[in-house]
Amino acid sequence: MYIGALTLDILLGDVRSLKQKRSVVRPLVAEIRRRFPSVAVAETGHLDLHRRAQIAVAVVSATAGNCGEVLDACERVVAFHPEIEVLSARQRLIGDDED
Repeated sequence: MYIGALTLDILLGDVRSLKQKRSVVRPLVAEIRRRFPSVAVAETGHLDLHRRAQIAVAVVSATAGNCGEVLDACERVVAFHPEIEVLSARQRLIGDDED
C-alpha cells in the first residue's frame, strides 16, 4: 500500500477579496474531485490571504507508480487554468516499508 500526497502552492490571478478567492478555489477543488473520485482534496493553507492558496491532494494505491500518475494528473489540472500560477508543487510518497 502506498500513500501519495501532493501540496500545491498557487497564486491566483485577478482576485481582490476572500470572496473572489473562494469563487476560484472551490470550483478547482470540485473539478479535481469530479475527475478523480478516489482522491481526497482540500484547501489547506493561506486561508487568510486573498491571492494565495494551498491545495493538498492525497491518494492511496497498491502501487507507487499509480500514486505518482494520479498526483501528476491532478497537478496538470491545476496548471491548466490560465488564471492560476503554480508557485510550487511537492509530492511525497509513503510506502509500507516506511514508519
